[in-house]
Amino acid sequence: MTSKPAVYEFNAAIVREPARSVVNGLRADDRGNPTYDGVKAEHVAYIAAMRTAGVEVTVLPALESFPDSIFVEDPALVFPEGAILLRPGAETRIKETAEIAPTLKAMFGTVLDLPSPGFADGGDVLTTPKSVMIGLSARTDRAGAEGLVASLDRLGRKAEIVQTPEGVLHFKTDCSLLDDETMLTTERLGRSGVFDGFRKVTIPAGEEPAANALRVNGVVMVGSDYPRTIEMLDRLGYIVVPVKTTEIGKVDAGLSCMSLRWHRRTS
Repeated sequence: MTSKPAVYEFNAAIVREPARSVVNGLRADDRGNPTYDGVKAEHVAYIAAMRTAGVEVTVLPALESFPDSIFVEDPALVFPEGAILLRPGAETRIKETAEIAPTLKAMFGTVLDLPSPGFADGGDVLTTPKSVMIGLSARTDRAGAEGLVASLDRLGRKAEIVQTPEGVLHFKTDCSLLDDETMLTTERLGRSGVFDGFRKVTIPAGEEPAANALRVNGVVMVGSDYPRTIEMLDRLGYIVVPVKTTEIGKVDAGLSCMSLRWHRRTS
């Protein structure tokens, strides 16, 4: 009998090529427009890092009508048990769900729709060994979170609703799972108490965007612009893979949102 994989053990992922329209992507904090070539280069490096970590990556074509569609994690969630089609909280992104649905229905035996009403973004959803945490935010409302709890229950997964810090776009903007017992978190989210029961590793002041790291199998991917965070995690014994996120960061993005990741069961 094989043991159940850890929640950060993946052998399959879906990504989407950036559209040239990505330069017009949504952003809460205007740090200037990214360049298409810059985003494209970062996306290529991201895919390479995923493949090096042992993940088979399916690359979907760009969608010019949807500037933010490179961020495939927001319109859907995937687990070994099945997928859930979400309803993004930004009006310009709602139709992205219909675009990714055929791919998920071809890959998963079970694909659920988020119940109406309500909105939920995948960026607000953090899977831990204890539960699936759903952060309320400007993009995920109470009705959407409660509908997601019900959908996760249908997949046999326990969920809990928590609060994203005020002014933070997504719950996972401020946190990521490092291992079964450890959470990487900003100081503002860590002090909220949502991670009581976990060991907390706090991001150095001034490097808060580094909290959106990504544990994939044996490595932790971290934005390369955050040297103190990289040094800290290296000192703690993690195998760190720096990944450039300078351009995608200009459209409020990080490492987790660029892929849908799961452990595909093999017979």
